[in-house]
Amino acid sequence: MQARHWSRRGDWLELTPGRSVLKDEEQLEQWLRHTLRVPLHMIRAWKHEKSLIIAGDRLRLPVFHREEVDAAPADQPAVILYEDDSCLVAYKEAGRPVHPANEVQEEARTALSHAVACHYAWTGQEVRIRHIHRLDADTTGPVLYAKTALSHAILDEAMREKQIHRTYQAVVQGEVKPKSGTINAPIGKDRHKRNRRIVTPNGDHAVTHYETLKTSNELSLVQLELETGRTHQIRVHMANLGYPLAGDTLYGGSRTLFHRQALHGVALSFPHPFSGEEVVVFAPMPDDMNLLIQKI
Repeated sequence: MQARHWSRRGDWLELTPGRSVLKDEEQLEQWLRHTLRVPLHMIRAWKHEKSLIIAGDRLRLPVFHREEVDAAPADQPAVILYEDDSCLVAYKEAGRPVHPANEVQEEARTALSHAVACHYAWTGQEVRIRHIHRLDADTTGPVLYAKTALSHAILDEAMREKQIHRTYQAVVQGEVKPKSGTINAPIGKDRHKRNRRIVTPNGDHAVTHYETLKTSNELSLVQLELETGRTHQIRVHMANLGYPLAGDTLYGGSRTLFHRQALHGVALSFPHPFSGEEVVVFAPMPDDMNLLIQKI
């Protein structure tokens, strides 16, 4: 895809779709809907408010509004792996949920969403929290956030259309055979155990691609790509093959080998919501998993 030039001008997103597009109202709407991928309700609202501005060969959209946000306490802000005016990628540590399960203050303050809110507060940004995907609490790696309503809508659509790619590495128990392959096995809820998932014929379509990077009799380091994004997908699929993640007691892993599920998101790639260019973000392997990998 050819990259689109964009820039921020105060509260405005400025783009250059081309003079021929700007001269024709129908072409402009098609460009907004199908090239920039603006939701139809936003286009209609902008037209109703007369807030689409054409200046020469440039189009200005009212995107960067200040938003009402709760003041974040002066806690430690999130580690930021990538940021611009449209989106942000934050690093999630082990044991930290992406979003709190309830509004209990202490639990809410441990969540990644709180750490991102602290980053916004410390850097003077009045921006709401909008995460695009999640990671399990004990999984480490990058999490993508949108910083505007428009980038949120565009990235949500990219997620639905499987244009956001996540690469993981896991340490599993046993010597994986075959060393690479594709797991195509539907996943559904375990009716007998809350929060657990199982491979079941009536489950949701789930596909995982894997490749063994390092192996021994006891442990293997495996790289995985998700084609779908089901809850606990990697954990369920590897356990179903007979190679549960080290430390993942919910799916048959042993805590004598590792103190948590040994799963890390090493890379995240996504089409930039405004330019269309591919953005690739890498997340460093945490120290505890590095030490585990050294044992292989």
